[in-house]
Amino acid sequence: MKYLRILKPLFNAPHQWTPVRCSQPRYCSKSANTTVTSREKRTAVGKFKSHISSGPSFQDFIKGVNNNNHSKTCAVDGEHSHKHDYLPEHLEMGNSRKVYFETYGCQMNVNDTDIAWSILQKKGYQRTLYLNEADVVLLVTCSIREKAEQTIWNRLQQLTAMKKKRLKTQTPMKIGILGCMAERLKKELLEREKLVDVLAGPDAYRDLPRLLTVADGGNQASNVLLSLEETYADIMPVHHAPQGYSAFVSIMRGCDNMCSYCIVPFTRGRERSRPVSSILEEVRMLSDQGVKEVTLLGQNVNSYRDTSEQQFCGSDLTRLSRGFKTVYRLKQGGLRFSDLLDQVSRIDPDMRIRFTSPHPKDFPDEVLHLIAERGNICNQIHLPAQSGSSQVLKAMRRGYTREAYLDLVKNIKQIIPGVSLSSDFISGFCGESEDDHQQTLSLIREVGYNVGFLFAYSMRKKTHAFHQLQDDVPAEVKQRRLEECISVFREEAVKVNSRLIGSTQLILVEGESKRSAEDLCGRTDGNMKVIFPKEDVAAQPAESGTAPICAGDYVLVKISSASSQSLRGRALAHSSPRGSVKQRETRFDEFAASEATVIEACH
Repeated sequence: MKYLRILKPLFNAPHQWTPVRCSQPRYCSKSANTTVTSREKRTAVGKFKSHISSGPSFQDFIKGVNNNNHSKTCAVDGEHSHKHDYLPEHLEMGNSRKVYFETYGCQMNVNDTDIAWSILQKKGYQRTLYLNEADVVLLVTCSIREKAEQTIWNRLQQLTAMKKKRLKTQTPMKIGILGCMAERLKKELLEREKLVDVLAGPDAYRDLPRLLTVADGGNQASNVLLSLEETYADIMPVHHAPQGYSAFVSIMRGCDNMCSYCIVPFTRGRERSRPVSSILEEVRMLSDQGVKEVTLLGQNVNSYRDTSEQQFCGSDLTRLSRGFKTVYRLKQGGLRFSDLLDQVSRIDPDMRIRFTSPHPKDFPDEVLHLIAERGNICNQIHLPAQSGSSQVLKAMRRGYTREAYLDLVKNIKQIIPGVSLSSDFISGFCGESEDDHQQTLSLIREVGYNVGFLFAYSMRKKTHAFHQLQDDVPAEVKQRRLEECISVFREEAVKVNSRLIGSTQLILVEGESKRSAEDLCGRTDGNMKVIFPKEDVAAQPAESGTAPICAGDYVLVKISSASSQSLRGRALAHSSPRGSVKQRETRFDEFAASEATVIEACH
């Protein structure tokens, strides 16, 4: 209750705070057709430079109020914008300048890159895949661990050296930091190190054109305000996956869980969900483009709760996994994750649906039954445990005990036979004893994951742990415990994956194997990598005609061997998820056996 009282102001923001996003600049999406000569732009930029240091005046803010021409939201092409009377509109145009993106961290950052590019593309910027061609370099960053941030610092030093060489040219390079690191380290980036020209936090991507214009005027520009409502629902991301067969779709942003080790609520803000209609529109568009797999994204993806329409706003409370609790009061009403998952999976039966990253507390039975029943929702659940010790879990403020977590695992395996489980673990959290560590090892052995993401604890400023706990586990002990967790994880993953030997798996082909051009690779329904020879196979099971296998195809593969990291097998036939039975042994095993007999006879 003590923590609840401390957090109450954060989770019960007064109504008048709601328009925080509205204070951020917005832009109409329609690009101007007016061509601006370089001489005209230099003249305008010169005038702009002369008064930019003082910013917009009071008159700029009240101009046009009396004739209803003030900067209320304007809608063009379904998007929202704010005009800046002090900033000539043509200065915000990219004028074919080339932007180069580097994306670090989670899948949300990949999606954020697509959103940022969509905004800049409509302002006339061009995208380049080559750093030496770039006029603007934007790094989409991660702050979840110290190592991730150090990678960005090292990269900035390299880019700054490149920038200095470009200063004498007609096209100087501008460097921008986007995402979580921009919000967390704004002072260090702008004031102390002075390595960047532009900072844009996760909720400020709409402001990028203006920020880049200010940077062109010779000033550093920053917008790292967090929003209570920004979801970029009206912006259709420009998906840039090289193969084009899979895509990420963001459904919610932010996190309210306030785990004691986690910086995400401070860099991404509070939870807010994108309207279901906007999500369905994007998924339909991706289906029309031939995308074969969509991953629904969110910092706490299964806490999705759309309250955008009155009809969704009932009085029923959010249902949690049994034995789990939250640091905040349960929320009322809204269209829930199970409702969204149901509607998304109906759009295209031949499109696989995944989701990440969930919290174990948000797996009520209706979500599990839907996964079990719907053929194109992947039989795989990411279930971050973080620790196997109830004492450590309490210090982490995870909202569950070891016993509650294991009960959830048992329930999942009963409802979804053959489900693949993955997890996250942190080694060496504050106060973790050797006994706590051994309990984590035993949990890994008991559950049996096939994929894991394991890290040594890295304390983050602003978090509850930073203010209230001691980072008292020595670095060498953290590393040793991490290595032991990884070793046990691999041992168990071999056992789990070996159970698939002899089964036939439906694989979405990703392309050639990195190790051999003679092999292809793809992923199972359970998200395991499968490597198999590149050869023509039956166009459909039990058909005599053959067809080559290409990236984006679904094929049936008979599994012959397994390791902790991947599976190996041989392709049998083209197929699809439509009407598939969700079990590891498929109805095509009879076909596989007969095919094997033919192959043996040929030898």
